[in-house]
Amino acid sequence: MKREVKNLLELRAVAEGFLSALSLKPPKETATVVGLSGDLGAGKTAFTKCVASILGITDVVTSPTFILEKVYIIPRGSLFGERFTKLIHVDAYRLEDGKEMRALDWDALLLDEHNLIFIEWPEQVNEAMPKDIVNLSFEYAGEGVRQITGDLV
Repeated sequence: MKREVKNLLELRAVAEGFLSALSLKPPKETATVVGLSGDLGAGKTAFTKCVASILGITDVVTSPTFILEKVYIIPRGSLFGERFTKLIHVDAYRLEDGKEMRALDWDALLLDEHNLIFIEWPEQVNEAMPKDIVNLSFEYAGEGVRQITGDLV
């Protein structure tokens, strides 16, 4: 499915729809991993900010480009507050292969069913991605317009 967004309000609506669709999926015994692909500035981090806000996270969400990973606690009682306890935001842009994910203790992160992991540039570390990753693609569609493609949008 493909959605076009022209502003942050529309992006937030797509994020809300995405989380609603995600809530319909049965809980897993491992982490839920969402891959965010697309060019620089296409909206991957902005989407993650919207999701964090909807989940009740009040921390400032920024791109983890230079530190690779940021962890945010999802407040109990918020949307998904019982199913997920952490939103983990990873940026794999600077990584060369999946082996470099070990520095993040990737295998342990994947084993925790309470982790909701958003990873930008998953194609950089494709061999480390789980088979059931949910993929979203962000692309420019014109001045101020983005298209988001994925199964849950």
